[in-house]
Amino acid sequence: MRVTTLTMNPAIDGACEAEAVFPTHKIRTHDERYDPGGGGINVARVLARMGHASSLGAVEVIYLAGGATGALLDELLDQHGLDRHRIAIHDHTRQSLAVYERSSGKEFRFVPDGPLVNEAEWQAAFDHVSRLGHGWLVASGSLPRGVPVDFYARMAAALAGRDVRVVVDTSGPALAAALDQGGLYLVKPSQGEFEALIGRKLPDAQAVGEAAMEMVRSGKAAHVAVSMGHEGAVLAHAGGVIVRSALDVPVKSATGAGDSFVGGMVHGFLRGEDAAGAFRWGMAAGTAAVMSPGTDLCHPEAVRQMWEALGDA
Repeated sequence: MRVTTLTMNPAIDGACEAEAVFPTHKIRTHDERYDPGGGGINVARVLARMGHASSLGAVEVIYLAGGATGALLDELLDQHGLDRHRIAIHDHTRQSLAVYERSSGKEFRFVPDGPLVNEAEWQAAFDHVSRLGHGWLVASGSLPRGVPVDFYARMAAALAGRDVRVVVDTSGPALAAALDQGGLYLVKPSQGEFEALIGRKLPDAQAVGEAAMEMVRSGKAAHVAVSMGHEGAVLAHAGGVIVRSALDVPVKSATGAGDSFVGGMVHGFLRGEDAAGAFRWGMAAGTAAVMSPGTDLCHPEAVRQMWEALGDA
């Protein structure tokens, strides 16, 4: 099945290392790299690495981009061999930066709000997506300034009744509006995002699972996966609640871990796996991502190793 990813607020993701991060003085960095980023783009990168973009058009990337940084984003996407459709905007594409501090092992992440998008620009993206008739749509990432908070909800409403599995991975009011629309196939908030959504703290995985099942039963989403960092993850679906503990692995970067999780789950479903099987692939991809430095995301061999390890967990 064809997969279309939508990235309303993409970024050029920069990553580097420094011995120490401190104010005022120049900080010399090393091992710089630049990757095309933003939720949907990262999901597409994961799917491509897992073999789903081997035929042209199997994975299409739709994104907003503008200015000199938008041209650089186009170039980076072409280097990754992704089938892309750019929605031109007048403002510049944002640039993010992740700095790994060697002395402490900590990562510092700097993420701008993004461009100001006008109505004609976001409407062009909406019109393109609303023509989809089958396959998957993965709408992932934040909404840039100027885009209505219910954009993903409107998108889900436009695709309701069609043979399109809609995946939404965002947070805050944008996620709340999409869930209120209902009919989503998969959402994947972090525990913090999920608690903010429902307005209360959840003490453990069991409580997370119960709250997630309420969303499934109400028809808001068929699958609700909640990532809980070093405590693992929870999946609620029609068959019940699945709780998986996290694997103990060396963490190099959290950048793109959530996107890799979503990409892994979609990969599992595309393979014909059931919910439990797709969840295992999602956890494997998310775990593999934190083992990669900077903005590198997950690699297939590491994903398969983590998938095997989760079978014994």
